[in-house]
Amino acid sequence: MRSPDSPAFSHNPGFKAPRPPFPKQHQDSPGLESELDPAPRYMAEDYKAADKLAGKVALITGGDSGIGRAVAVLYAREGAKIAINYLKEEQSDAEQTKRDIEALGGQCELIPGDLTSKGFCSLLVEKTVKAYGRLDILVSNAAHQARKDSLDDLTDEEMERTFSTNIFAYIRLCRAALHHMKRGAAIVVTSSETGILGSGKLPDYSATKGAINAFTKTLAQSLIERGIRVNAVAPGPVWTPLNPSDAGLDPQGVSKFGQDNPMGRPAQPEELAPAYVFLASNADSSYITGTVIQVMGGETSGG
Repeated sequence: MRSPDSPAFSHNPGFKAPRPPFPKQHQDSPGLESELDPAPRYMAEDYKAADKLAGKVALITGGDSGIGRAVAVLYAREGAKIAINYLKEEQSDAEQTKRDIEALGGQCELIPGDLTSKGFCSLLVEKTVKAYGRLDILVSNAAHQARKDSLDDLTDEEMERTFSTNIFAYIRLCRAALHHMKRGAAIVVTSSETGILGSGKLPDYSATKGAINAFTKTLAQSLIERGIRVNAVAPGPVWTPLNPSDAGLDPQGVSKFGQDNPMGRPAQPEELAPAYVFLASNADSSYITGTVIQVMGGETSGG
């Protein structure tokens, strides 16, 4: 680990985070957090919990690593019982997340499975409800991306995988979850700055994130009378396994990941997680629904 006084660290008030260049690295998709160098920060040691989610049950897809893991940890610290979904290849990361949550005195149910498989989204919700008896918070966070040099490089198979993982699963999860959610429940989805600003090498990924934003606003309007809020978080670059496992991003590109952001670095997962707490907590955001909160490190947009 580099010294906090090294130029490799950012010096925001009260926070020091690694910044590029990082070691050159690549992983096969979906990637593991345990193999990422430097290890992402997700425990949010400076965060002060206040039982904002006490008694709640939260289902988090992609909860084994990255943003999902950080959200799972903070939700547990806020008193929620956690269920996380992930691919079977990510089992070791998921078990680490479970250990972290249990070390905090929380509960974590592990439910592996592929969100693109027909019927699995409904099964995932049912397994969560069976484990805990209820569902109060849905966090649709799992995602797939792969950069391309041109649209000619986007195959039908790749496009279908991206849409199935990012937007179709979100819609299916909401459809299943709403059979169990009661007034005061919340849905939070991971969008992206690419859904607002676009990204030249991520045409399909950017399109799914734009669709996520539109669906979030639409669903939020339809659920106001039921007292269920729906919001999105749009991160800028975040240091997670999604980056080195992107088939279109070579090791050199990984080493420079996030350096073009105004802050000169990618976010750490623990810097995103409080936004998910805020949107899930009725104590904090009872009058907020249908919005896309931008956590983009200084990138600005009116969208």
